[in-house]
Amino acid sequence: MPQIITRALAELPLASTIFLVLWLLSMIMVPVVKWIWGAGAERIGISVGVLFQVATVVALLSVALPYPVVIALAFLIPTLGWLSEFAGCRTGIPFGPYSYTDVLQPQLGRVPVIIPLAWLMMMPPAWAVAELLVGSARPLLFAATAGLAFTAWDLFLDPQMVHWDFWRWHRRGRYFGIPLINFVGWFLVSAAITALIYALLPIAGLPLHALLLMYAITWLLETIAQAVFWNLRGSAIAGFIAMGALVMAASTAL
Repeated sequence: MPQIITRALAELPLASTIFLVLWLLSMIMVPVVKWIWGAGAERIGISVGVLFQVATVVALLSVALPYPVVIALAFLIPTLGWLSEFAGCRTGIPFGPYSYTDVLQPQLGRVPVIIPLAWLMMMPPAWAVAELLVGSARPLLFAATAGLAFTAWDLFLDPQMVHWDFWRWHRRGRYFGIPLINFVGWFLVSAAITALIYALLPIAGLPLHALLLMYAITWLLETIAQAVFWNLRGSAIAGFIAMGALVMAASTAL
């Protein structure tokens, strides 16, 4: 971790540093906001945190990639993420049968707008993990590894979002109530989006250390939050092991 932090700081421009600090502060404040305003207030902190994390990622990409490519990424990732969610909550394919509640607003086609933005905030960090582990010379292996890194995050995310009633599964599954098909869907969709984007756009020279740092911070924040504040110790352990293994493996490749 010290090596990740040292190299990441060298890649962080001022704008990204500011947004990164604001993201961290907003995440730290989520339990405080819930304690002050009661159950339901956490959605405000989560939404603000997503926005700041998205801003951090976009600012990082803007330094490393041409602006037209960054604009294309900022459009394509949320759009493809929204399409997968729009189809998924209507057909049950490929995630399994689920639906969003009215808790997260605003919504577009019954999908909260903040959800596609969450795809944008975590997909580039997943790409960094894949780049460090297998490189991008073999597109299918790269896309599969990125899909694995993205899906590892959902081991944290899904139980927490269900716990807060952001979405509901129509049939209880084996992973803390989440159907296992959900993770297959996450892997397939995120790998497919990765493969498509890398085929369409000239993406090279990503700020790997800074993006890996964001992946690692997400791993630590989710572990602490679920184990200490949200009483989700089972998913905290599972996510800690899955994301942590990828963080450790990627950091050795630095």
